[in-house]
Amino acid sequence: MKTLKFMLFAWLYLLAETGVTTAKTFTTVTATEAPFEFAPLEMHVFPKKDFPITRYGAKKNDVQATTKAFAKAMEACSKAGGGRVVVPDGEWLTGPIHFRSGCNLYLSDDARIIFEDDVRLYYPAVLTSWEGAECMNISPLIYAIGCENIGITGKGTLAPKMTFWRTWFKRPDTHIQATRQLYAMCSTNVPAEHRHMEAEGVQMRPHLIHFNRCKNVQLADFHIRESPFWTIHTFMCQDVWAHGLDVYAHGHNNDGIDLEITQHAIVENCRFDQGDDAVVLKAGRNQDGWRLNMPTQDVVIRNCEIVKGHCLLGIGSEMSGGVRRVYMHDCSSTDQVYRLFYIKTNHRRGGFIEDITVENVSATKMLRVFEIDTDVLYQWRNIVPTFETKITRIRNISILHAKATQADAVYEINGDSRDMIDGVRVEDIHVGELCRFISRATNVCNLTTKDITYDHFDPSENKMTIPGFAPGR
Repeated sequence: MKTLKFMLFAWLYLLAETGVTTAKTFTTVTATEAPFEFAPLEMHVFPKKDFPITRYGAKKNDVQATTKAFAKAMEACSKAGGGRVVVPDGEWLTGPIHFRSGCNLYLSDDARIIFEDDVRLYYPAVLTSWEGAECMNISPLIYAIGCENIGITGKGTLAPKMTFWRTWFKRPDTHIQATRQLYAMCSTNVPAEHRHMEAEGVQMRPHLIHFNRCKNVQLADFHIRESPFWTIHTFMCQDVWAHGLDVYAHGHNNDGIDLEITQHAIVENCRFDQGDDAVVLKAGRNQDGWRLNMPTQDVVIRNCEIVKGHCLLGIGSEMSGGVRRVYMHDCSSTDQVYRLFYIKTNHRRGGFIEDITVENVSATKMLRVFEIDTDVLYQWRNIVPTFETKITRIRNISILHAKATQADAVYEINGDSRDMIDGVRVEDIHVGELCRFISRATNVCNLTTKDITYDHFDPSENKMTIPGFAPGR
């Protein structure tokens, strides 16, 4: 027995001395409240090994040195089996940051990453996407492709310079021509690696964060202040946990978080203040979505605050791969939105949207509490033709227990007669001041409503206006 105890003690001592531990390698995040079976997220726990960027040559106010330091630190961290790439306190001017597997970009409390807006830093082109279509374009500011067990954590801040990117907010003729070409290449199945959009004049702005084909992604606690394009974008990712984020971006197309072709995700306890939609679910555009054939599914959004945004939850319009099994609950807007819950598609998208529940949500001013529109084409209506018609199947949609201080209408549902919306539940909706009409619905069957109330309704009053946003369509 003494020999056995000695051997056990020696084994534990050896483990301690060599740095090997028997600690858990993942943490579990559950969503048992979901109205569908949601398997617990098993999120990777990063090894307790730090790789400060200063060790690899980062220097304040030296964009070249710091960009190289991020690349070297990521490589060293990944090769060592993973850990934290640490950004110390202070401002760090850099170009793009490219991830490696196993790396957690850790932002110290007073760290501030300032992304230089010199477009030359963001070459060569990488595989990314533009509004649901895959393409080669200049690098996102933070980029990962094919990585596993990655994260951005800590209470520091990502703050890109915006002077140059703002000059790309307007869409010049060269940009419109490029989007036509991309649409045609997508519609005729030109391989994504041959769809080059990085040429001068194309002006397809980069995402702030774009994680492409990654597994086990964590985004926690950091701040974002502005973005050139969509702010946080996961594309073809699995197992995503975003929590405790503070996002502010009021430029053009500044969605808060876009989960596109993404499966098994939780977004919780975040604050979004956006110039576009706040939380958005997408699944590719037209032929690209059908080709990739991977729906966005099994998503829970809970306990989030939206200050401003076009909508609390938006689905589409790029949703051709399908969106299903989504639950948003206990989220609110403290200021104003266009819509609390908005589903948007068109006759080119195809795909499906089904088994979506939004519950216990609220806002102050809005145009619609709930809207489904199957004819949203934005600028594409006249820029490009319809290559192929496919109608979106929409089934089993619910909004329950919602409140608004003021709204133009409670709900408006515009279905497509070629495949009518089937199964919509609108229950326990209260509006303080109702300004235009109660509800409208076309091409929908099995619509059930219950307990829709309001305090004041006078349709003769002028249409309500919400300043500070571009039109929803």
